[in-house]
Amino acid sequence: MSAQQPLLLSEEQQAFREVMRRFAVEKVAPYAAEIDRDERYPVEAWEAGKVVGLQSLIVPEAYGGSGADSVTKAIMMEELARVCASTSLCFGISDLAILPWLSPFGSEAVKKKYLPQVAAGEISASYCLSEPDTGSDVAAIKMRAVKDGDSYLLTGTKQWITNAGRSSIYTIFAKTDPDAGHRGISCFVVEADWGVEVAKLEDKMGMRGSPTGQIVLDGVRVPAENMVGEEGKGFYAAMWTFDRSRPAIAAQGLGIAQGALDLAVDYMKQRESFGQPIAQHQGLQFMVADMATRVEASRMLIYRACALIDAGAPDAELAKASAMAKLFATDTAMSVTTDAVQLFGGYGYTKDFPVERMMRDAKLTQIYEGTNQIQRVIIAARVLA
Repeated sequence: MSAQQPLLLSEEQQAFREVMRRFAVEKVAPYAAEIDRDERYPVEAWEAGKVVGLQSLIVPEAYGGSGADSVTKAIMMEELARVCASTSLCFGISDLAILPWLSPFGSEAVKKKYLPQVAAGEISASYCLSEPDTGSDVAAIKMRAVKDGDSYLLTGTKQWITNAGRSSIYTIFAKTDPDAGHRGISCFVVEADWGVEVAKLEDKMGMRGSPTGQIVLDGVRVPAENMVGEEGKGFYAAMWTFDRSRPAIAAQGLGIAQGALDLAVDYMKQRESFGQPIAQHQGLQFMVADMATRVEASRMLIYRACALIDAGAPDAELAKASAMAKLFATDTAMSVTTDAVQLFGGYGYTKDFPVERMMRDAKLTQIYEGTNQIQRVIIAARVLA
């Protein structure tokens, strides 16, 4: 395999991984158990991230960011999730929220107004698509946006909003034409203090350091210039975004799996049974071999999807690759963390070791950004086309 092929990291990407590994170990890992236990936002990591420019990673250079490639973004997500999935989510959600702005359907006014603030870590953003009765069926959203002079009035409820109550701005999808199906959806950037109310915060099984909640808008007035692109283009911006955000969620799953595997291997070398380290038992060695293989296969699928994003691959090819990466890596996260708990035995079932937290965190990766059942639908549609 030549050095030009996308599955190998460049020297810059390898150096970035080393920086991220140190950052995660020094600035994130010490607080991981506490933020999970107390459902506390990882403020220490967020502030430390400003110093090294993590908030600016995918923001284009023209707006004060680093303009990093997709593989570099995946490395960040993997290394953060390796020690604390909640922290990786807190950084990743702003990237998800700004992707519609960066899409071909985005608008220069929104980018100039908000991207420099995002890059500086001055504001964070949330992505608001799901509703209480609509998740995978995007075209069925009910939130309304009614034109009123040079503004729109937004009314409705959004569900499962990551960083609800913490974000300064919300990227919100709403129906500007309720009779036009998916063609009637538009996208808006709404500032929190314009009237976004957090109606409920969820008590979650995992990812407990990143708040998830329900937000309600009741006639919130949004300037027309805060529409992301043209009216009726929101659905297409959302689909464009998912094809480019799913590899990041896949990388999050990969990081969780890698972290659990690392812990399990270290434990197996120390724990003795029948007079020898349990790492010497062939049955357990086979488990580790399968875990490591799935982890590495996930990494290759993710890097390939990211390389396709950066190469500007056709949407159909990218959609399949992104769905495959998300499906395989997050299923791997669940299976590897479950096996890691098994390898720790009774200790794995306690909060004395991180693997039980990792197993709880892994479950969400199979659900959000499109359930893994939806990923199978996407993959099958492309294979059978």
